[in-house]
Amino acid sequence: MQALEGIRVIEMGSHLPGEYCTMLLADLGADVIRIDNPNPRRPEGGREAFYALINRNKRSMGLDLKHPEAQEILHRLIPSVDVMVECNRPGVNRRLGADYATLSAINPRLIYCAITGYGQQGPYRMLPGHDVNYIALGGVLGLTGAAVGAPAVPGVNVADLGGGTMYGLLGILTALVAREKTGRGQMVDVAMLDGVVAWLEAVHGSGFFSTGAAPGRGQWRLSGVYPFYGTYECADGEYISLGVLEPWFWSNLCRALGREDLIPHMDAEGPQRETVKEALSQAFRTRSRNEWFAILRKADVESAPVNSMAETFADPQVRVRAMATEVEHPTLGRLRQPGLPVKLSDTPGAIRRPAPHSGQDTEDILTRLGYDAAQVAALRAAHIIR
Repeated sequence: MQALEGIRVIEMGSHLPGEYCTMLLADLGADVIRIDNPNPRRPEGGREAFYALINRNKRSMGLDLKHPEAQEILHRLIPSVDVMVECNRPGVNRRLGADYATLSAINPRLIYCAITGYGQQGPYRMLPGHDVNYIALGGVLGLTGAAVGAPAVPGVNVADLGGGTMYGLLGILTALVAREKTGRGQMVDVAMLDGVVAWLEAVHGSGFFSTGAAPGRGQWRLSGVYPFYGTYECADGEYISLGVLEPWFWSNLCRALGREDLIPHMDAEGPQRETVKEALSQAFRTRSRNEWFAILRKADVESAPVNSMAETFADPQVRVRAMATEVEHPTLGRLRQPGLPVKLSDTPGAIRRPAPHSGQDTEDILTRLGYDAAQVAALRAAHIIR
């Protein structure tokens, strides 16, 4: 048995935050039905592998909700649905007959999760955007990078995945627990901007709200300003990271580098701080990254190599945690994919089936709803389904 077995989810709006959220739900056992446009564009430019990843364990129903007949199909399906996840701008789903008010009237137990850039209220609710816009407005981009020059855009989608997917998942699972107590579903309104601001508050909130002072870009103590937190270039041109926040680990580091004289100077300020950083820089340039990592692991120091993506998925820790896995795909062959990040001892998740092609499960779903072959053929001929 899987943890979410018996939970049915509808996914609408093919955007990363919602797609990844429903992938995680599917990995944990939920029956996820993806609503696809009946005439989709084929993934191009190497995105086939991404499509195969983000849609694993899902089913696909080709349904053009601009037609009243398609809306009727959705409405007949909704009584058997536990969760709806959508990523459209506010108002879009109302025009498609798929908004919370309409669907919850059909199924009061429905949990409806809308993941948008700015939420369902406010002056920016209709403003288009992408990850970089949300982290810019939310203050994260203004903290990222060196004090001089342009902000550094992170290499992963912080707002999409952290602010959207993860808080969407949290909201859905919380609402499922609440439904066991109340018998009712509810609306889960997730704004990626809110998620970004929440992360900012978690790190800086106590200081900012008590004193009004906030660090600028390059001024946060965990941004490479202090010698004990940041990255250092090694002899082979690769980099190693340090996260040495505790004095006893700092002592271990200094001994491993052969610089016990630096132990009293962990919190050095001004010119002395730069002297300590330069001493560490010179020490790290004497060996390769992997040599230093082996030494620092043995010395019990908070360190790690700065890996490329290929190195990450080849790393023994990543592999033993089953975060580098392989999936057999009917047309793309054997694909390497990230594994499941949530490990449950009793009801573990699993990759049960490859991603469907668009509309692959439409006929089966309609048949189970009571549509006969002639009705399915007529809907297909009218391009209402695929």
